[in-house]
Amino acid sequence: MNVWLLLFALAGDPASCPMHAEHMKQAEQAKAAEHTAHAAHSDADARGDVAMGFSHERTKHTFRLLADGGAIEVRANEAGDGDSIAAIRTHLREIARQFTAGDFARPLQVHDRLPDGVPAMKALGAGILYQYEELENGARVRITTRTPAGLEAVHQFLRFQIEEHHTGDPQTVE
Repeated sequence: MNVWLLLFALAGDPASCPMHAEHMKQAEQAKAAEHTAHAAHSDADARGDVAMGFSHERTKHTFRLLADGGAIEVRANEAGDGDSIAAIRTHLREIARQFTAGDFARPLQVHDRLPDGVPAMKALGAGILYQYEELENGARVRITTRTPAGLEAVHQFLRFQIEEHHTGDPQTVE
């Protein structure tokens, strides 16, 4: 049973609780934090649609942590959505090129801050490889490295993406 219902059943009036004001303050703070998080996610979605060139509502991002790095995958929700598929492929082809050159401006543009792991990924340069691959209904950027520092940086980056895009992808290595 909910604690509040139990207290109400026992005390009758929640306002008679000596901690009522504190409980109400905490509830308002939690509500405000939830609203702020929702607004930030909506802002990131809007910035992402512009930076990536396709709608987050018509596509699905997947971020995979792998033993040798990971993958950024994007697919159109509908197999017949040629416009989204073309935009996904263009975007991820550019991302592979940009990341290889040490340019992480796009993730900064989408998230309004530099994603976790990026400083180390930039510093490691050619120690991390970014390969574009086409998938059915989309594409992927396969990220590989042979160094422990590279692996840690790539996994930090992908975990950040999972959280920011709210994909629900596993944050453990496959």
